[in-house]
Amino acid sequence: MNIEKDEEDVPPTRWENIVEFIMFRFRWLFVVPFLLPLSFLFNTVFDIRNRLIHLVNSAPNAHVRKVNYIQEQLKEWNENGRKTKLVNARPGWLTMSFRFPLYKENATKIATDKLFDILELDVERMTIKVEPGVTMGQISRYLIPRGYTLPVLPELDDLTIGGLINGCGVESGSFRHGMFQHICEQFEVVMSSGELRTVGPDPGAKTKETKEGNSLFYAIPWSQGTICFLTAATIKIIPCKKYVKLTYKKTSTLNEMCQSLTTDSDRFADNVDFVEALQFDKNKGCIMLGEFSDGPETDDEVINPIGRWYKKWFYTHVEDLINKRQQSVEYIPLRDYYHRHSRSIFWELRDIVPFGNNIIFRYLMGWLCPPKIAFLKATTPNVLRKLYDRSHVLQDMLIPLENLEECVTLFDEEVEIYPLWLCPFYLKYQPGLMRLKNATSKMYVDVGAYGVTTKKGYHHARTTRVLEKYVISVNGFQMTYADIYMPKAEYAEMFDRTLYDWKRTTEGCLDAFPDIYDKICRNNRR
Repeated sequence: MNIEKDEEDVPPTRWENIVEFIMFRFRWLFVVPFLLPLSFLFNTVFDIRNRLIHLVNSAPNAHVRKVNYIQEQLKEWNENGRKTKLVNARPGWLTMSFRFPLYKENATKIATDKLFDILELDVERMTIKVEPGVTMGQISRYLIPRGYTLPVLPELDDLTIGGLINGCGVESGSFRHGMFQHICEQFEVVMSSGELRTVGPDPGAKTKETKEGNSLFYAIPWSQGTICFLTAATIKIIPCKKYVKLTYKKTSTLNEMCQSLTTDSDRFADNVDFVEALQFDKNKGCIMLGEFSDGPETDDEVINPIGRWYKKWFYTHVEDLINKRQQSVEYIPLRDYYHRHSRSIFWELRDIVPFGNNIIFRYLMGWLCPPKIAFLKATTPNVLRKLYDRSHVLQDMLIPLENLEECVTLFDEEVEIYPLWLCPFYLKYQPGLMRLKNATSKMYVDVGAYGVTTKKGYHHARTTRVLEKYVISVNGFQMTYADIYMPKAEYAEMFDRTLYDWKRTTEGCLDAFPDIYDKICRNNRR
């Protein structure tokens, strides 16, 4: 891949700069009157539909029909000679990646996009079985009123089970429970042959069938749907309480942030269930420690329903708190806490609706927020996409927690976007693409950078390559929904392809699915 010179290096003309400025600064003229009401209407209709499905309990029977239809499509593809690669039929604008996939253009599209129902809650086994299109918003809305939650429930409403398994997922409970893949107990999948299989971890596997199922289970996470089609997942649940007692701790230097976050990320701590941090500039930051709670114990303690439409965007609320005092404590309704970054899409919405956090806008139109990410992606004009190509950063780098200080320093030198999202997570040794080197377990941290940078010297490809090389040097990982510029050899150095390549060969995937690198590399996305 030649990143030294490409067509995107050609500087925009003066006219293009003017058009880009207008489209970027005034995109809200389209988003506010059109996308916000459309998003609200879509969410309302979909919520009513889900409630009806739960009421009549029709999802399990419908699931069988949907899976049978997937098998029929694959049978037809096999009978026609397996001439093209297989991909799911989900439109590119519905994916969480900022890019549109090019690899789907000449592929056979299998209709898996109707799999978005909750199938079964088993309180005896403490599991929930769901289809891959189920979102975090659906799950929290379903489980929390029943007194349960997922051990790891990523923050954005529209993140799907399939995306978190075939990709990855981290949230503030990950310091204890690990990544989203680590709370999964079973996968139901359809192979390219049309065979339906249910696979799960089995350390004592002795038969050929159980050994194959065990290895397939570990090969699926991070594989981006290049081994099989995921049709359902069984996931652990845990009891929960009504509130989260959230403690905000200000840090005044980067070194203090790194040392305190390391200390606070003790996965065996009794009184901490959630850990995350926001770094607001090179020095100022805030560590947030959450604990499941039944509510305030004294009249002086505060309940803050941060999910209400008129409330400040969460990250601005955090910064206001640490500007006033060194430490604060609030009680937050559990679902509000889980989706604390949804209303502002972390801090991406500040560039789309610059006045979105204004108190007048919040009271009058905050109930319509946020716009659906898919709708924003589908309506991004090409002229604005070129601007995003040059200056928009959307990266999550997963590095050992011990390297956090030098990583944040590198992000400051190369990108200089704030806030940075810092989320510690426990990574244990398991087979698969995300395989630890020279350790049985280790505390990592997700360093997330989101937004438009004005950093002088920033280059979308060259800067990302600097970050990628650093992450590889510390045995880290890059989330693959983002722009990937590293060559295939470096990808194989970052991720362990041993099990993945073996399963691709033995399960007949080589002629059936694209290779994972061909799906995620920047050249195959626009």
